[in-house]
Amino acid sequence: MTPNTGQRRRVVLIHRRTELEELLDRHVTRGQVEFFLASRGRSLASVQSHHDSVVEARHRLRSGLPADWAVAEVERGDLSRFLFAPEDTVMAVGQDGLVANVAKYLTGQLVIGVNPEPDRNAGILVRHDVDAGLALLLDTREAVVAQLTTVMAQADTGERLVGLNEVFVGHRSHQSARYVLRTPAGQERQSSSGLIVGTGTGSTGWCASLAHDRNIGDLPGLTDDRLAWFVREAWPSPATGVALTAGTLYADENLTVRVESDELVVFGDGIESDRVRLSWGQSLTVQKGEQPVRLAL
Repeated sequence: MTPNTGQRRRVVLIHRRTELEELLDRHVTRGQVEFFLASRGRSLASVQSHHDSVVEARHRLRSGLPADWAVAEVERGDLSRFLFAPEDTVMAVGQDGLVANVAKYLTGQLVIGVNPEPDRNAGILVRHDVDAGLALLLDTREAVVAQLTTVMAQADTGERLVGLNEVFVGHRSHQSARYVLRTPAGQERQSSSGLIVGTGTGSTGWCASLAHDRNIGDLPGLTDDRLAWFVREAWPSPATGVALTAGTLYADENLTVRVESDELVVFGDGIESDRVRLSWGQSLTVQKGEQPVRLAL
């Protein structure tokens, strides 16, 4: 239930630029875009249709709100510069990835995922069409809310990064990185192409690929407290081992990485531009996030 703070209600509509908008930025004219798409066996009509669906969904959501509610629209690339208020309700209008993109900036605000094309693209996190999403927004008491577990990585400098799907720790170009890994099962010096720690939300993505042929049991579900972790392409040598390459972290457990390379980076949910940098000798702790994402089901 949305708290009654006495303040004006605000809805924050999160979206990302459509493929058509990005193509027009690159090729300037619709004619050039059409030529580019045709050279790759695609049509402008399909790209236009998706663009129109997204624009119409955002317009219908704005139009369906009471006149005394405030509305803010934020493009995905501007999330790091936007200040969310505690009483905001967030609507992610697009694909599942938008929910993950906004997750790291939230502190308990309710998220409603709206799929502008439910007949074409099924969503797990953006599971509502415009009408259903608007109905939930107008009366959040009707919402069944899932508490989606997050994963948090914190450097010894105090910098922290939160992911809804996973966090990556490794070399910025995914080359071999050297570090000492400490897990609940022990400690090992390793050289690998990176470490992934994922949540139940991320269990159908990167973690699912890494879990193939690995014996860690079932991957966590959406609201499970546990995390799954994997070391990618660990390299055995006289100085580095491959005994600790996958496992599970429970709510009170963590991993620690001590850097033994010139620089490692940490980023969440595939957004490499939003990263924490670690230099030789620094350490990083990865564990269950302090704040779940409240998603309306």
